[in-house]
This record gives sequence, C-alpha cells and structure tokens, in this order.
Amino acid sequence: MADTSPEDGEKAPTGIGGLDDILGGGLPRGEMHLVRGGAGTGKTTMGLQFLMDGAARGETVLFVTFSQTESALRKIAASHGWRLDGVEISQLGGTYNRNGAEEQTIFHTNVVELGETMSELMSGIERIAPRRIVIDAISQIRYLADTPLRYHRQLLALRDFLAPRRATVLVTDSGDGLDTALEELVHGTLVLDRNSPDYGDVRRRMHLTKMRGLDFHGGNHNFRIRTGGLDVFPCLEPRTEMGDKPDGVIESGADGLDGLLGGGLESGTACMVVGATGTGKTSVATLYAHAAAKRGDHAAIFTFDERKETFLMRSEGLGMDLRPQIDAGLISLRAIRTAEMAPTEFTDLVRAAVEEDGAKVVMIDSLTGYFHSMPQEEALITQMHDLLYFLGQLGVLSLLIVNQHGMVGERVHGPMEVSYLADTVILLRHFEAAGSVRKAISVLKKRHGPHETTIRELLLAPGSVDVGDPITDFTGVLSGRPEFIGQASDLPT
Repeated sequence: MADTSPEDGEKAPTGIGGLDDILGGGLPRGEMHLVRGGAGTGKTTMGLQFLMDGAARGETVLFVTFSQTESALRKIAASHGWRLDGVEISQLGGTYNRNGAEEQTIFHTNVVELGETMSELMSGIERIAPRRIVIDAISQIRYLADTPLRYHRQLLALRDFLAPRRATVLVTDSGDGLDTALEELVHGTLVLDRNSPDYGDVRRRMHLTKMRGLDFHGGNHNFRIRTGGLDVFPCLEPRTEMGDKPDGVIESGADGLDGLLGGGLESGTACMVVGATGTGKTSVATLYAHAAAKRGDHAAIFTFDERKETFLMRSEGLGMDLRPQIDAGLISLRAIRTAEMAPTEFTDLVRAAVEEDGAKVVMIDSLTGYFHSMPQEEALITQMHDLLYFLGQLGVLSLLIVNQHGMVGERVHGPMEVSYLADTVILLRHFEAAGSVRKAISVLKKRHGPHETTIRELLLAPGSVDVGDPITDFTGVLSGRPEFIGQASDLPT
C-alpha cells in the first residue's frame, strides 16, 4: 500500500467552494467525518463531488454504496454533467444484470450478514488503498446489526481499521434520530436539512455541529443543488483584518439633495430612504448609483419590488439612463424573486458584487421585499446587521429602501422599526397644496457630519430629480396633516 499519510494540519478540499470557505480550506485529512441528513438533502451528491475533487488531484478514491446501484450513481452523475472517471464505485451486496448474472464489483459479497459485509468492506479498502472514501450510507450497518452493542463494536472496528491508513472518509447517515455512538467516533459532523415553505422553492441548509481542532464558520448556511452539484452560500463573517478603508463623501449629482445632506453621504455608511408608495424613494436612491457609475465606480442594484425593465424605464424618464452603464459593466441590476432565493444566497450575491466586481454603492430596493425572503424576522434583522457591517468595513455606501404602509395621513407606518440599522435616515412624505399632491423630503438622522433640519420639496419631473427650497408656509407636513400658515398669494402652483 502506498504511503498516504498526510502532514499534520493538512486539509482535503471538498470541491465545493462555499463549503471549503466554511471549513477554512477543507476537511482535516486522515479523519472520519459524518454527513447527516434526510432523503433529498444532497448527501450523495456531496460525496461524489468530494471524490471527484480528489480524483482530479490524482488521488485514489472509492465510493462504497449499500443502497444505490452503480448504474444509479452514474445516472446521478450524468444529471450533473459529470463523468466519474477515476472514481471507484463499489456496491456491497450482489446485483444482477438483465441476463441474471451477478455484476462484478470490487466487493464480491452475496450476503447481508453484518460480519461478512464488514469483512468485505475492509478487504476492499485494503486492496484499493484509497486516499478518499465515501460510505453511503452507514445507516445500513445499523440496520444489519441486531443489537446496539454489536453495531457499536462494528463502528469501533471500522474506526480502528481506517485510522492507520490515513484516508479521509465521509460517511453519510439518513437516520432521523441522533446516533450518539457514531457522533462520538467521527472527527466532524455536517448536518443537512431541507424544508418546503408555504410558497416558493425548497430551501436547503447546512451547519457544522462539530469539527475537532478546527476554527470553522458556524451557523446555518443555505445551499442549492443545481446542475453541477452543490452551491453553498456561507453566512457573512466580519473581517478581522482590513486594508485602508475608502473614505470621503459620495454625491448624488443633485445639488439640492447634496445640500440637504451636508454635502452628500459618507463612504462606508448605510442610508435608509423611508416613505410611502409613490414618494420617490427609489428615484432618490438611484441618483447615487447613477452618479457613481458616471464617476467610473461600480454600483450594484438589487430590486425585490420591480421588474428590471420597469426599473430602467422609470429611471430613464427621470434623466437617469442606466442602460449604457449596465452595458459598460459599471452598474449591475438584478431583480430578485424572494420565493426562489434563500437569505444567505442573497448576501452571497451582495458579497460577490463588492469583492469581485468592486461595487462602491449597493442599493437594496426594498428592505420590505427583503423581509419576505425569510420567515423569521428576528434572524433577518441580525443578518441585515451583519451585511451592513460587512459593507461598512469595505467602505461601501449602502442604500436601503423601506416601504411604509398607507399612502397619506397619520396612519403611515413601516413594517417594523429598523431605522437603528442606518447611519442616515431620509424621510419622504406626501402633502397636499393648492389641490395637488406634492412630495416632501427631510433628513431625520445623520451620524456622520452635519445636515439640514429643514423640510424641502422633492421635485420629480421629466428628465430630472431635484430638491427645492425649504417648505416654510406649511406646518405638520411630516405628520401627514399639513396646515398652510402663509399668505394665499404664496401658495405653490
């Protein structure tokens, strides 16, 4: 048998990028790891990806199956566009072809008695000397054992047999309950689960319950099974080491708005634009993305509430033609369907826009739509907090749009109190003057730098977005019940 003993601390990449990020590079080599989950959670697919990565690195790899046939495994691989070249597939137990003859596998066992099955398993591993092994599924050994004691002894025998061979082993388990005996023997445990929301696509999650000697990324991480295998979206982690964070003021290009904000919005801060439907929230926020692209910076826009084409047409009507900037790669615009996208999948999109595309401005339209992507609002707020902290560390300006329920009057309110997440809060309201509906804009909060305390009129006209003079002839504009206190001749027209 070839010497396959790894150096201490060496890791075996899984071939799944997001999972390797969670693990800090891969699974500790020479150890046995458990992948636990129900049917349809992706255990077999993960095992195949793990072995294919090893085969691509020139390692000898072995897939041991108790319940799948080799032809079934190859069909699974073909559905992902894979060829299992270099992957040894061994089925424990006899299978028969169309002529009734037993198919030849590495293991020539025709019985299901536990002792003989385990003997054939160990004999085959010793003969092949694989560097990576997947055993799918260990629960079959549990079913063959007639007592828990016998099952535990077989597990101990398997562990002691594998230990000197220094193979990296993944064992899968589809048991519903916690297998204490198995959990105590393995080096690490990865749990997969799936749930079906009342509406939308199935959502899958994974989390590490233990990984001895490894500082891994805990928490629930969403993943998808796509053509090509598992696609894992790790939760964001705050960065501990940062380079020079960009600073400075980002202008909108609208002089009145920049004046209201004391010159503009600071890099690395979060601005929340709050208002009822039709008050101009999206238009105000889009100014910053458009202005950033005009300066040559990248901006990323994620919209939950509008189709991409509707967003572009409305922006173009206000003098912000984003199409050339999108074509030039300066603006990325993505419409998000909340029913199809899991929470950490969305944060992974934002992370990629910043780290890979270099976005300096990130706009989420709207936070209300984002809430609908996750049923537990407490977890969502925590996740949004982490996302904003991450973006702030990288000097990115975050623009969050919050829709308020109601249209006019005193009963305009938000879905939940989230203003504490933002460094700056811009409030937009409708008000009536001289028989027409107008829009008011004000800055309620700005942690960094000065800002005006006046209430100004937001002017949306064909080809332009701007902010007018302070509204001095009305009182109660923000309350939704404005009262005219000026002269009749001063009423706006």
